[in-house]
Amino acid sequence: MIYPSLLSILVSIVWIVFGTSRLKLNPFIVLLSASLLLGFLLKIPIIEILILIKSGFLKIIENIGLLIVFGTIIGVILEKSNGTIVIASNVLKYFSRLPLPFAVSIIGYIVSIPVFCDAAFVILSRLNKTLANQTKTPLVGLTVALSTGLFAPHVLIPPTPGPLAAASNLDLKNIFLLIAVGSIIGFVLILVGAFFGNYLLKRNKYEGSEPHKNILNKQIVNDHPKFISAILPILLPIGLMSLGALVKFIPFKNLFLEFINLLTSPISALGVGLLFSLMLPKTKNKFFVIESFKIGIKQALPILLITGMGGALGSIIQTIPIKDFALHLTDFNTLGILIPFGIAALLKTAQGSSTVAIITTSSICFPLLPLLGLESDMGKVWTIMSLGVGSMTVSHANDSYFWIVSQMGGLDVKTAYKTHTLGTFFQGVIGLGVVFFCYSLWTFLN
Repeated sequence: MIYPSLLSILVSIVWIVFGTSRLKLNPFIVLLSASLLLGFLLKIPIIEILILIKSGFLKIIENIGLLIVFGTIIGVILEKSNGTIVIASNVLKYFSRLPLPFAVSIIGYIVSIPVFCDAAFVILSRLNKTLANQTKTPLVGLTVALSTGLFAPHVLIPPTPGPLAAASNLDLKNIFLLIAVGSIIGFVLILVGAFFGNYLLKRNKYEGSEPHKNILNKQIVNDHPKFISAILPILLPIGLMSLGALVKFIPFKNLFLEFINLLTSPISALGVGLLFSLMLPKTKNKFFVIESFKIGIKQALPILLITGMGGALGSIIQTIPIKDFALHLTDFNTLGILIPFGIAALLKTAQGSSTVAIITTSSICFPLLPLLGLESDMGKVWTIMSLGVGSMTVSHANDSYFWIVSQMGGLDVKTAYKTHTLGTFFQGVIGLGVVFFCYSLWTFLN
């Protein structure tokens, strides 16, 4: 029976919330104990539990380990070279008429279309902290505005892998249609996150220690890098990863394209960004680079441990046949567009990865499209929108993105549950309402 297994997941999640929020234990220890607890409750042999924990941990480190390290080092160099001050000044200048959370959400929206939200948050988190300190704005509101601003495009707009995989699984021919609809709904949902972030600003006080500087009118002095130089370590990885997504559509392969594929992989792209960041310091201090690397690696280490252990917990959860249970939901064929949302939300909440939830749900839903009246290209787009917003609901302890946001966004775990997790819940539920309304309007007009 699947229900005892789902109860075991619930028990483990309750322990994670209690251990991190109430007992104030280190998240790494809590996640490790939760993985062991879940394994025991599922009656998995101890040797197999340890193997699953090891494989899940190493898989996460392999996938995003260098991204985190490179990103933190880029952030340290940007900060120590005053690059973040230059970027923050220009961001505020261009978006000065908007409340700051809306400007931050728009930045996240643009950046996350070609880039994994995990890597993008790593790159932008230090910029976020600079904006908070320079404007005396509570960091929690900006953190949520950035995390939700990055999250919506990540699950809705190609060329991020999830929507592209869903389009492939559903045999969608018109990718431009998916990009257009996903961009509109994604923009609506980043506004949801921005409104929530703005609400949090009013409910919290600024607690930074840096002196206030009005960087809207700040003069950029000689030891500050130029804006284009400061933004290149961020834009170059984004541009390279965007190019990589486009190259994959070229039907033939040759040695040059293989080199481009290698150069545009996320790790290589961030490595290029790191190389360009080394050109920012105007001082000739030979210890600057060494010190920046030391600080960046020191900051990355606890994040790597926590996110890796989140992957270990996910590997234990994935032993449960959740997909088989989700298949039974398809008996309720009268639910139409709600079915993809329900399956994706179940998978996302249980195993943590939005991309896995999108890929699995789209595979399940493909044979149901004629039954649900969604076999047209537009019907497939609505299906992807539905499962996309479902895959946002919700980001919590078994999601590596949750730990990246909490650890790099300056949030303790309890606050992260009340802000980031709640923000993704609002985005998912409101997103379902938006998709359902648009889908109903489409069916009415047809």
